[in-house]
Amino acid sequence: MKKLLALLICILMIFSLVACSSNKPGNGGTEPTNAPATNAPSDDPDGNGLTFSNVKVGFVHIGDPSDMGYTFNHDLGTQKMMADLGLSESQVINKFNVAEGSECETALRELVEAGCNIIFATSFGFEPYCLTVAAEYPDVEFCHATGYQAAGSGLPNMHNYFVSIFEARYLAGIAAGLKTQTNKLGYVAAFAFAEPISGFTAFYLGAKSVNPDVTMDVMYVNSWNDPTVEAQVAQALIDGGCDVISQHSDSTAPATTAEANGVWQVGYNADMISAAPKASLISARADWSIYLKYAVSAVVKDEPIDTDWCKGYADGAVYLSPLNTAIAAEGTQSAIDAAAAKIVSGEIHVFDGPLYDKDGNVVVAEGEFFAESAEQSAPSWSAIIQGINELG
Repeated sequence: MKKLLALLICILMIFSLVACSSNKPGNGGTEPTNAPATNAPSDDPDGNGLTFSNVKVGFVHIGDPSDMGYTFNHDLGTQKMMADLGLSESQVINKFNVAEGSECETALRELVEAGCNIIFATSFGFEPYCLTVAAEYPDVEFCHATGYQAAGSGLPNMHNYFVSIFEARYLAGIAAGLKTQTNKLGYVAAFAFAEPISGFTAFYLGAKSVNPDVTMDVMYVNSWNDPTVEAQVAQALIDGGCDVISQHSDSTAPATTAEANGVWQVGYNADMISAAPKASLISARADWSIYLKYAVSAVVKDEPIDTDWCKGYADGAVYLSPLNTAIAAEGTQSAIDAAAAKIVSGEIHVFDGPLYDKDGNVVVAEGEFFAESAEQSAPSWSAIIQGINELG
């Protein structure tokens, strides 16, 4: 009887040891519930070692948030992305005030060396440097805003992204078209290429949709952010009879110049009412967090990132700042709301024909429309249409 009891005790001890062994991490068991779940399935769904707690994200910006323009708005998107995904400050590295030259390549390499898994380069002139560095580091994802060369690069880790800001520009133009008294708008544009041209054409078409008699003068700054020159250009437009000034430039100088001259302004990237409460009507804006969350989540989940990504008003990627009802023309909000609903439904495509260039040639035929950003994320409209005058 004693031998039988001893045998039973031995068998029980063997089963106990096997059960304990099977619960050890790495042996197919379950971690104890009080252990830190650093690789929990919900945080590392593909088992690639990346989680929302350890992914590292880098940014290269041409300016800094103090510009109250493009970099300011992009940084707002970064902050929202971090909050929504639960990223800490230590997981994000920003390189501000980087010139569109070899400085960009240096910044990109520094971010790679710092361990970034994904890098966002946010200015047009950064693209050649992204292509160079992306080719050398295939395990790092490179996302470039406003560019167009990712699709033809052959690099699976190179991506372009933008938003359909032309839709918000069109809607903001409605506020200008209803407000102008001279029927002459002015536009402070950064450069004479597709991105600004697409934007100011959409703005003009929005104004023209509610005011068929309106025309628009455009002058170029030849810089993304130069408050002194932006103010000078805005003043020249005002002196030429323009009573609503809009912009594709980064500072609030056009807004404050408009207010100093007793005219009105439509902004970009930031709500500029605080800078010029008696002049600023509304602003076209982008919510960059929509893309940033998508791309960072894709990296963590080991999913492919679109080579070209572009979303618009219907997706919340572009929107308008609150209308300054104290100075806006009566009926402006309802007119904007009606047009916005038609953009979402597809009844309005912004670049709807017929559209003619300044020489009278058909650019978009009647009954047709130009599908901006349908084939690439970056804007591609570059025609100067009738009613828009380039002044140097």
